[in-house]
Amino acid sequence: MCRLFGLLGHARSSAEPWLVTSERSLLRQSNGSTAQIQEDGWGIGWVAPGEPLKVEKGTIGAYAPGEVERFRAIAHRAQGPLVVAHLRKASNPMRLPENRLRALENSQPFSYRQTIFAHNGSILYPRETRPLLGPYEEKVRGINDSEVLFYLFLRHLDDVPEPVAAYSRTMADLFRVWQELGSPRGGPYSGLNMLFSRSPDELWAFCNYRGEHGTGLLDTTVPYYQMTYRAGPREVVVASERCDGAAVGWTPLPNGSFLHARSERGLVGVRTGTIPLAPELRTLA
Repeated sequence: MCRLFGLLGHARSSAEPWLVTSERSLLRQSNGSTAQIQEDGWGIGWVAPGEPLKVEKGTIGAYAPGEVERFRAIAHRAQGPLVVAHLRKASNPMRLPENRLRALENSQPFSYRQTIFAHNGSILYPRETRPLLGPYEEKVRGINDSEVLFYLFLRHLDDVPEPVAAYSRTMADLFRVWQELGSPRGGPYSGLNMLFSRSPDELWAFCNYRGEHGTGLLDTTVPYYQMTYRAGPREVVVASERCDGAAVGWTPLPNGSFLHARSERGLVGVRTGTIPLAPELRTLA
């Protein structure tokens, strides 16, 4: 189970405080809980004005000796308007040997052209889902259920460019795969928490999970999968859990919700809403 971070702001917005120096930064979350050490990789992607998307990744924990210096250096370079970062604690729905789980192609964020994507949770039947990817199946490079989810979501975005509708269709596909397998115990997924963006002036977040999974790593007052955001007039931060020690200023993004942030003329607007579910999916919420 992983950790997510997204920032949408202006050209000089720096993610470094949230990623490295704040009291509950992403780096501190990487080994802040002995029960949930994020040891299987990390990644930071960002888009600066007029420049192509950049993504840098690692295959071990961001906290590790020799790796932490690189994480700090990349975090220093990662400036707005858009930054998406990820810590990886690998799920293993395909029951692969541990030595096959860690690789750059399995670390997140994933990207395709100017789209960037990060996921927390797992889809439980990635092999059976791959035939639904259509032309995107040949683009899968790793052995990672999250990459399968990424390309399934992209396929639906091609058909219905509105992301909330594409997300709902993605959920419906996962449900159908699960049903065709006889609806095995555990459901089609544990969590479908996602961050994604197609351009430097937008950021989408989806919070959707099943079951109880404990608490946050450093913020033990909230459920593990419940996301949160901090919004101001010129910048919004969305994360798996709050990235500083402030008791106020963060708003929960509860299970079954989405957030859309958009930047225009130097200001960032935020709207939230409920993810629409088909009737057959409501029993899984």
